Amino acid sequence: MKPAPFRYHRARDLEGATALLTELGDDAKVIAGGQSLVAMMNFRLARPAHLLDIAGLRDLDHLGVSADGGLSIGALTTHRTVETASPDRLGAGFDVIRDAMAWIGHLPIRTRGTVGGSMAHGDATAEWCLLAVLLDAEFLAVSARGMRRIPAGEFFFGYYTTALEPDEILVEIIFPRPAPRAALTEFAERRGDFAIVSAAVDLDVEGDVVRGGRVALGGVAAMPVRVPEAEAVLAAGGSFRDCAQAAAAAVDPPGDGNGSAEYRKHLIRTLIVRAGEEAMSR
Repeated sequence: MKPAPFRYHRARDLEGATALLTELGDDAKVIAGGQSLVAMMNFRLARPAHLLDIAGLRDLDHLGVSADGGLSIGALTTHRTVETASPDRLGAGFDVIRDAMAWIGHLPIRTRGTVGGSMAHGDATAEWCLLAVLLDAEFLAVSARGMRRIPAGEFFFGYYTTALEPDEILVEIIFPRPAPRAALTEFAERRGDFAIVSAAVDLDVEGDVVRGGRVALGGVAAMPVRVPEAEAVLAAGGSFRDCAQAAAAAVDPPGDGNGSAEYRKHLIRTLIVRAGEEAMSR
């Protein structure tokens, strides 16, 4: 299929882009790499009357460690840029972010797709969205009204729904702290397909002993979720297997053509153990 008719606008600067979004209202969508939105438009699952292309705003393409040790990623930075970033540019303790890029689609998708595009799309199975929830990322959004800072815990609302207002453009994502003992893994029927279930952990380790940590899952709800019940097991000194069992018991995943709810629970039990062991090996 082909998209429904729309008008195309190309932004020359951020100020002009936000002004145009204010004028166009709810009928406009922002596009950058187009790896998510264009596919939905081709199937007519999305029918924006206007497309605002911000790919030319090169100030939004940046990656680097901030003065306080966090990682700042411009919204137009591609997945491939992160995947191939040098250790100096990425910073110590952010290997989990670089390594997670290998799970995203195929090379052409990673070369064209952008970090901000993935976050704004809000797919419950997307690796970036899971990383944001796991590591308490913050989002900077700009409109004609000014800049807004949104924590990850308040950013994702449900299936393909985020806190971004129609007149806002996501400009930057900040991961505020390193996560040296973190890992993300997932399962899909074929390499490059959307994950059926994804799991990520960020461990608090003292010596060789796990003192606690964060556990997050994708593909089990309308958005990526933290699992406090599983985190409580880690804090109490439980094993990764016990943590995985607690996570599987705590969530109520959907059943669909990709697998039943019980199948997803089986994947949870496997993937959390795998992510925990990988995080400990870092």
